[in-house]
Amino acid sequence: MLHLSKLAVGVRDIAELGRIQAERAASDPPLRHRTRHFPRRAAEILQGGSIYWVIGGAMVVRQAITAIRRDQAEDQTACTQLLLDPHLVPVCARLIKPFQGWRYLPGADAPADLPALARTAMPETLLRDLRALGLV
Repeated sequence: MLHLSKLAVGVRDIAELGRIQAERAASDPPLRHRTRHFPRRAAEILQGGSIYWVIGGAMVVRQAITAIRRDQAEDQTACTQLLLDPHLVPVCARLIKPFQGWRYLPGADAPADLPALARTAMPETLLRDLRALGLV
């Protein structure tokens, strides 16, 4: 299985990402993320792949990719739509250096989903501070 990783630029935490996406999905469904390049390995991604969002320097949450479509931006340039499941799944955080665009993420390298108990045990801000200290 193959995934994508992407920086969530300007997003502070998982809750904010959820709010932004909910607003976009309500005003212009379906929920999607537009990107410039079409993934050459789209068939592998569509076999259960997700987009892993990097927030505050750490890969912290994923969303299933339900479809990949070619599209055109408002200026008529070619782009790609990644259609996303609206459900955000927190993952065991991993620090990531900044990068541009998206990157392929092999399934074996993807962080595990965060156990349900851990999702409710600590506030997101505390988890972010502990990640910054290298403790989680």
